[in-house]
Amino acid sequence: MTSRLLAGTRSSPLALAQARATAAALEAAHGWEPGAVALHEVRTTGDRVQDRALAEIGGKALWTKELDQFLLGGTTQLSVHSCKDVESERPDNLCIAAFLPRADVRDRLIGARSIEALSQGAKVGTSSPRRTAQLLRRRPDLQVSIMRGNVATRLNHIASGAYEATFLAAAGLDRLGIEEGRPIEIADFLPAPGQAAIAIECRKDDSETRALLKAIDDKPTRRAVTAERAFCRGVGGSCHSPVAALGLVEGDGSLWLRAELLSSDGAAHVAGEVRAAEGDEEAAGRALAADLLDRAPPEVRLLFNPA
Repeated sequence: MTSRLLAGTRSSPLALAQARATAAALEAAHGWEPGAVALHEVRTTGDRVQDRALAEIGGKALWTKELDQFLLGGTTQLSVHSCKDVESERPDNLCIAAFLPRADVRDRLIGARSIEALSQGAKVGTSSPRRTAQLLRRRPDLQVSIMRGNVATRLNHIASGAYEATFLAAAGLDRLGIEEGRPIEIADFLPAPGQAAIAIECRKDDSETRALLKAIDDKPTRRAVTAERAFCRGVGGSCHSPVAALGLVEGDGSLWLRAELLSSDGAAHVAGEVRAAEGDEEAAGRALAADLLDRAPPEVRLLFNPA
């Protein structure tokens, strides 16, 4: 059949799982036949360069820039992203038009039953400044080395003994049907802004696609992620920055936003929270950012670049 929409996606197994979930949601919402939303696979710079941290080679834009080119050029009508990989500042002519319902926001520890059970001086692999700082805050004896690659590659690194442990997002493992690892509660490891959310982006001037995507937009996820991303913009957080944030919509409809900034070695940190009524998510994120920067120790503040 002829597709109604072409969705841009990275070509990794996890990205394709997320894109297929988006296509299925659109097809179900509009009563379309399977295949009405086709996928345009793109191997991004972030996928190709695996031996260096993102911060060294251009940051999160390495996950999005090629997809942006196809979207802005009209080849695709939408792009499907892992929200935590989408820069806080995006091109003015693009917008996140929908979020699928958020999955498990926690990290999972792979290779050990707990952080405390890791051997003294164990080598742990991760390329995340947030996970590195949070881990070293609890276990400063550990050796943290860069580990990149897709989920299968990282699991193979653990199986081969190259690293004793690593962390992976529970949502990504669940989407791939992988049960491996032990969940770490958010009280111990607050997640990255946008973690476990699938963001669907389109051109601002494409009113037809925006209307179609509105049908699958999950309001609680949008509210939470809007606050988290506003917080991240407020502190000037990037892939260089150990920053964590999580918004939760509570039973009374208010939003509870928690956030944390850390030094690179985790030795210093500042945390806080704020509650906001519906419609105040952006303001709440900015207010919490200002509060944490005002209270942050110098070794934390120097890692952030607020606008």
